[in-house]
Amino acid sequence: MFEFDQYLGFLAFLTILTIGFWLMVFLLTFVVPYWIGGALLERFQEIKEEKKAKREAL
Repeated sequence: MFEFDQYLGFLAFLTILTIGFWLMVFLLTFVVPYWIGGALLERFQEIKEEKKAKREAL
């Protein structure tokens, strides 16, 4: 059976594993899509402004 030190080590391992799992779930479902969507939106706005500047230059 486990001794107390081994039990604490096992609990620490499970805690770190669980935190890592939920962090990856959070990053892949919320942070990365938000980051990509914001970058695309910003790029589209830049393209729109470039077209507007070219039209005004003519």
